[in-house]
Amino acid sequence: MNNRNRQKGAVIVTTALFMLFLLGMMAFATDFGHLFVVKGELQTATDSCALAAVQELDGAADALDRATRVGRTTGNFNKVNFQEAEAGFVDTDITFSATLNGVYSRVEPAATAKYVKCAHQKAGMAPWLFQAMSAFTGDDAFKANQSVSALGVATRAPAQTNCALPIGICKKPAPGYAIGEWLSGAVNSAEAVTGQFRWLDFTGNGGGAKELKDVLRGEGQCNLPGKDTVVGAPGNKGSAADAYNTRFGIYQGAKKPPGDGIPDLTGYAWYKNGPIVQPPYPNKYPAFVAKRLLNAPYQGDNKAPDTTGLNTVGKTYTGSLATVGANRRVVTVPVVNCAAFDGLGGGGTIKVESLACVLLLHPIKKGAGPNSEKMWLEYLGAADSLSSPCSTIGLAGGDGGPLVPTLVQ
Repeated sequence: MNNRNRQKGAVIVTTALFMLFLLGMMAFATDFGHLFVVKGELQTATDSCALAAVQELDGAADALDRATRVGRTTGNFNKVNFQEAEAGFVDTDITFSATLNGVYSRVEPAATAKYVKCAHQKAGMAPWLFQAMSAFTGDDAFKANQSVSALGVATRAPAQTNCALPIGICKKPAPGYAIGEWLSGAVNSAEAVTGQFRWLDFTGNGGGAKELKDVLRGEGQCNLPGKDTVVGAPGNKGSAADAYNTRFGIYQGAKKPPGDGIPDLTGYAWYKNGPIVQPPYPNKYPAFVAKRLLNAPYQGDNKAPDTTGLNTVGKTYTGSLATVGANRRVVTVPVVNCAAFDGLGGGGTIKVESLACVLLLHPIKKGAGPNSEKMWLEYLGAADSLSSPCSTIGLAGGDGGPLVPTLVQ
């Protein structure tokens, strides 16, 4: 055999080795790229699971069960493997702890659980091109299934900014208000509020009827910095009660939702025509949650216990609350020093002392007498309390505002 023929054989061997090397590089890029994509999809799923689950950690006895169901369902809404397969979360993938670096388990006491970990492994990720390598090498390890895993840990923390109604409840000496306690007030003919709360002006410029009305009818005042919020006394309060009552599905004249304010999912109301001896505290919030399932408009006087003595103000909306209704009566409100606020004499500003979560119990009857109790709120806790049902949107990092889910790992 001459040298030329020997060289031709060497070229074939070199080309074969090069093709094998090229196939290996393609397999590396394709299969590991596949795993990288699935890892990203699974990370999104675990983060979604943790963020959804932690919102249920309110200290109640069934909090862990609710968190597990919500986390599992939300995690499985996400698809993996190029959006072709369900993530596959099961209950044991979701664990709880009282501290970030503590032991995570399924038996953490609900009263102390503050952190949720969602961890999941996606197994059976058969390689694509690496399987072909076994044909060249005889090594069955190239056919082995791979797996990817991800975890996310979330907790709740006060938001940097908050949304609140312009209703300031009066600060109460220690130990403060109790959960389920009713706060009373009256609205006089000028629609000023006396008793245990005040109308507020978040802009500190005197506001006016339209400004106060728009905030009450809308989503509240947002982008508030919590305890650093400055408030003053609003000016003309005309129609403030009308705007407030839209949250119960009551509208003046031809007005109707959604343009004139969206009602709550129920207008069911509780009312007492006189002072209440407390404790025991009425604590109507659990009953309120149950009534929301009925999607019922405000029922007027004498329709159910605790609603007598208050006439329907305006026209009750009888359309589909399921279509237009929203969470409009469980709201965040500022806590203020009412003595200092009243000392402003209609001018000047004070700082909010804290934020609270309250339930609006019934519509306002305008023009109530000075000795009548015609406006009630139920105290549901500090806005940043673990058990607070108030929520907000935005980034964590505030001071004293409603809690928002946030990833910490």
